[in-house]
Amino acid sequence: MLNNPFFSANSRLLPFNTDLITPESNLNIAKTPPTTMDSTINTPPWRVFMAAAFLVSVPVFIQAPLVRQWPFLSLALTPIWVAWGWWLYQRPACRTWGDLLLGFSWSWLAGTIYWGWLRTEPYWHLPVEAIGLPFCLWCLRSAKIGNLGDGGKDSKTDFLTIGSWFYLGSLWGTVLTDGYFYVNNLIPYWRAIMAQEPSLAVPILHQAIAQVNNPRGWISALFLLCILLFTGLQPLKSLNQVTLNCWAFSGAVLSTILVDGLFWLVAFLA
Repeated sequence: MLNNPFFSANSRLLPFNTDLITPESNLNIAKTPPTTMDSTINTPPWRVFMAAAFLVSVPVFIQAPLVRQWPFLSLALTPIWVAWGWWLYQRPACRTWGDLLLGFSWSWLAGTIYWGWLRTEPYWHLPVEAIGLPFCLWCLRSAKIGNLGDGGKDSKTDFLTIGSWFYLGSLWGTVLTDGYFYVNNLIPYWRAIMAQEPSLAVPILHQAIAQVNNPRGWISALFLLCILLFTGLQPLKSLNQVTLNCWAFSGAVLSTILVDGLFWLVAFLA
């Protein structure tokens, strides 16, 4: 209310009249429904972080076998994620989770297309994973322009910003992981593993491990870890100024460490 020019001006000119406040007016104030911005502010940030980490690390283990056996089923789930996310987004109390789920739907769609039909072509991975990038950048640009126009007071201009930052964090983790494969010349092993049945890929996994079991592999892995930690923790540096967008981005980036770590652990134990 202090930002309201009428309130600020009148508070200096007129005395405060308590007779104007009646039980009925208090009741009306109490009945005022929460705004969309209120519901966003009241969302615990750590829940957004954990939800983002969950959406990056857990569904991949469900989608991986699904797209290999029934890629069209995985593709058919995409509009379900979108519909569910949009249904939640339209409800003020669930707006944050709908926003996050809509961002996740882009990752699910990209993963379905690539791992369902293009998995033997490593160089197609990043272009397909970036399929939702133009839309997310448009959402963030629209939110920035809208916030500049209304002074950042209207949450309606923040259209799908949480989901967009989640998607960008997930995509950034994918870029770094693929970069590790490029630097260490693991692309031939990628193709060979994807062309084989999972039960026949164990010897190839061992060869891939041997390929990175050298100083260049260790140093590049450490470099990858440092970049993920820096870019994942940097948005959370000033916790008193951190938005839910930052928590969603950081959760997606830092959970990449978990996914990559589990991948190599499985490869070692295979």
